[in-house]
Amino acid sequence: MAFEQAAIKIEKVEEFGQLKRAIETVLSPEKVKSFLKGLQRGRIRARDFESVIVTHRLDAVTGKALDSRQLYNALGLSDQAQLREFYLSKIEEVEPALRAKFHKVYEYS
Repeated sequence: MAFEQAAIKIEKVEEFGQLKRAIETVLSPEKVKSFLKGLQRGRIRARDFESVIVTHRLDAVTGKALDSRQLYNALGLSDQAQLREFYLSKIEEVEPALRAKFHKVYEYS
C-alpha cells in the first residue's frame, strides 16, 4: 500500500497561487541557475525556505514586483506548510549537474 498525502484545502488561494507560480518560475530550467547563484551569494541553503522568502530571492529572480514575504505572512499555517513542502519537493528536482555545481547551497549545515 502506497502512502497518499491527504488533500488539505488552501485557504488563501490567490496568495498561495502567486507564490507557487514564483517558485515554479525560479526553479524552471531557464532561471534555476540564476536562483542558485543568488542563494550562493547570500549564503542561503537551498532547503531553508524561510530565508529564501525573507531575503526576497523569489522576487529577485522573477523580476516581478512580488512581495513574497508579505504574501507568505498572509497565509495561514497550513498554507505555509503546504507551500514549503511544494518548494522543498521542487528544489530536490533540480538536475544533478546543477546540484553538484552548487553543492554548498545544497549541503546541510
